[in-house]
Amino acid sequence: MTELNWNSELRDQLRWHWDHQLRERLEGLTDDEYFWEPTPNCWNLHPRGQGVAPIQGGSGAMTIDFEFPAPTPTPFTTIAWRLGHVIVGVLAIRNASHFGRTPTDYYSFEYATSAADALAQLDAEYAGWLAGIESLGEAGLARPCGEAEGEFAEFSMATLILHINREVIHHLSEVSLLRDLYQHTKQETN
Repeated sequence: MTELNWNSELRDQLRWHWDHQLRERLEGLTDDEYFWEPTPNCWNLHPRGQGVAPIQGGSGAMTIDFEFPAPTPTPFTTIAWRLGHVIVGVLAIRNASHFGRTPTDYYSFEYATSAADALAQLDAEYAGWLAGIESLGEAGLARPCGEAEGEFAEFSMATLILHINREVIHHLSEVSLLRDLYQHTKQETN
């Protein structure tokens, strides 16, 4: 029997979903879908100064709506917002905290102005995440993830990786559902 390589297993957990379900569902994403607001007052990406939330983050031409803690009920979010969250809040911040990426956060990130640019950002952060996991080797999976993870600082890197993988799968599944809703809504109105 071959010895189990947990580092590879953790990467494969996300890679399998990415390769067989998630990424292909994003192919052909249009700007209209990307910014589409299916309900009033959606949290979205907006040209600077046009957001609807009390706080807008971003250092470039676009800002992202957010509020911490989020209000109840949480506002509905667009594909652009959800991709921005995955790119920045799920992957880029962790890539910076644990794997040497340039530091970033919701305030300083330069959000994409188009669907194509957002997908390029997503691909880059995903690749950085997988490379970062691989760089840990087997031994690095057991070390604590550290103060960057706040109250979860003593949790292992393996636990953080499992959590982030679930977050990517979860949020990109939501994006896929929004694409389905957009397609069905547009077909009914045409």
